Amino acid sequence: MSTDVTSDANGKPESGASGVAAPAGTTSTQAPAPQGPDGQVAASGKMSRESVTVIVTLLVATFVVILNETIMNVALQRLMTDLQVSASTVQWLATGFMLTMAVVIPTTGFILQRMSTRGAFMLAMGLFSGGTLLAALAPGFLVLLLARIVQAGGTAIMLPLLMTTILTLVPLSKRGAVMGNVSIAISVAPAMGPTVSGIILDNFSWRFMFVFVLPVALAAFAIGAKYLTNVGEREKTTLDVTSVILTVPAFGGLVYGLSQIGGSNAGVVPLIALVAGLLCLALFVFRQLKLQKSDAPLLDLRAFNFRMFTVSTLLMVVAMMALFGGVILLPLYLQNTLHLQPLETGLALLPGGLAMGLLGPVIGRIFDKVGPLPLTLSGSVLMVLTLWQFSRLDEGSALGWVIALHVALSFGLALLFTPAFTTGLNPLPPHLYSHGSAIISTAQQVSGAAGTALLVSIYAVVSASSGLVAGMQAAFLVATVIAVVAVVLSAMMRKTEGAGGHGGH
Repeated sequence: MSTDVTSDANGKPESGASGVAAPAGTTSTQAPAPQGPDGQVAASGKMSRESVTVIVTLLVATFVVILNETIMNVALQRLMTDLQVSASTVQWLATGFMLTMAVVIPTTGFILQRMSTRGAFMLAMGLFSGGTLLAALAPGFLVLLLARIVQAGGTAIMLPLLMTTILTLVPLSKRGAVMGNVSIAISVAPAMGPTVSGIILDNFSWRFMFVFVLPVALAAFAIGAKYLTNVGEREKTTLDVTSVILTVPAFGGLVYGLSQIGGSNAGVVPLIALVAGLLCLALFVFRQLKLQKSDAPLLDLRAFNFRMFTVSTLLMVVAMMALFGGVILLPLYLQNTLHLQPLETGLALLPGGLAMGLLGPVIGRIFDKVGPLPLTLSGSVLMVLTLWQFSRLDEGSALGWVIALHVALSFGLALLFTPAFTTGLNPLPPHLYSHGSAIISTAQQVSGAAGTALLVSIYAVVSASSGLVAGMQAAFLVATVIAVVAVVLSAMMRKTEGAGGHGGH
C-alpha cells in the first residue's frame, strides 16, 4: 500500500499523529480517508450502505465464533462421561482451542494483507463451519479435538478481520460508536455461552451445541459470499517461514504454560513450556525487528512507535487479567460456596455480560464526543472497587449482591474496552491496521492465560490451607491490586487523531 510523506515548512518529516516523533530514518504516513468497498472515499461522518452491510456481516460472524469459544466450558463434565475420557484429557478441548488461537492470531497481519476481505472471510467462516460440522458428527474424542482446532483457526482470523475492516471503512468521528457495537460480540457472546450450553445439555445431547451453532455459521457464510465486497488494498508481502515456525513455541508455549501452571495437576512440563515460550518470543521479536528493515515482518512491531497504541494495549492486558477474576473465580465461588447448579451459575452471570455488551454502543457514542480519559479512568476505578468487594464475599453473601457486583464490574470493563480499542488503533497508518489488530488480539490471549494461571494458583494454594472462601478472597484481592495498574494507565489516555489527522479526535 502506498503512503504519502508529510513534511513541515522546513521539509522535515512531521511527527506521528499520536504525539510520538517518527523514528530516525523513517517518515510518517498519511492515512487516506476511509474508503467504501467500491474504493470511493467516504464522506466524513457518513458510511455507505455497502460499508454497513460489510461490517454487520462481519459482526454477526464474529458473534457466532466467539459464542462457540465459551459454549464448551460447561459441557466438559458430560463429555468425560459420554466419551469415556479423564478430566486431564477432556481439558484439551479447551486448551487445544486456545493454543491454536494463540498461534494463528500473530499470522493474521500477513493473512489480511495478502488476501482480499472476501477471501479472508470465506477462509475464516469456511474453517469454522467445517470444524463445527465435524464436531457435530465426531465419533470420538480425537476427531472432536481436531474439529475444535479447525474451528479455532477460523475464529482467530475473524476478530482481526473485523477490526481492520472497521479502521478502513469507518470515518474517524464514528469509530467509537462502531467499536461499541463490536463489544456486543466480544462481551455478550462469551457471557451467553455457558447459559446456552447449560440449556442445551439439560435437554439434548452434547452434539446439539454444534448443531445449534452450525445453521447460524452457514447463514453468515452464505450472506458473506453473496454480499461481502473487498475493502482496502492487498499487498504483495512475503511469508517468513522462520517467523511462522517461531510462533508455535513462542505464543503456544506461553499460553499453554500459563494456562496449565495454575492447575491442580501442574508439574514441570508447563514450566518448561513457559520458559521455552519466553525464549522463543525473544527470538520472534528479534526476527521481526530484523525483517522490518526490509518491510517484510510477519507481525509489524512498529505499531508500538505510537504511544497511545502502546498505552492502550497495556491497559487491555491489565484489564483482561483482572477480567478473568470474574470469568474464572466467580463460577467456582457460585458453585462451590453458594452451591448453585451449572445452569443457575450461567444465568447468574448473564446480566453482567449483557450489560457489558449492550452498553458498548452507548459508551462508543460518548467516546466520540468526550474522548477516552473520562471513560477509562471511571471504568478502571469502578473495576478496582468491585473486585475489592468480591474479595469480601463469604458463605453468607446474598446471590443478588453477587449479581449486582458482577454487573458493576462488567460496566467498568465496558468503559475500558471500547475507548482502549479505538484510541489504540486510531493513530495507526493503514499499512499497520491488520498488524495492530493482530497484536492486540494476541496480547489478549496471552494476558487472559496469565491472569487465569496467577489467580487460579493463588486460589488453589490458599484454599488448600485455609478453605475455599479464603482462597477465593485472596485471589480477588490480587486481582484488585492488578486493577490498580489499570487506573494508572487510564490516567495516561489521551485523544488520538487518525494517521492523516481527519476530524474526530
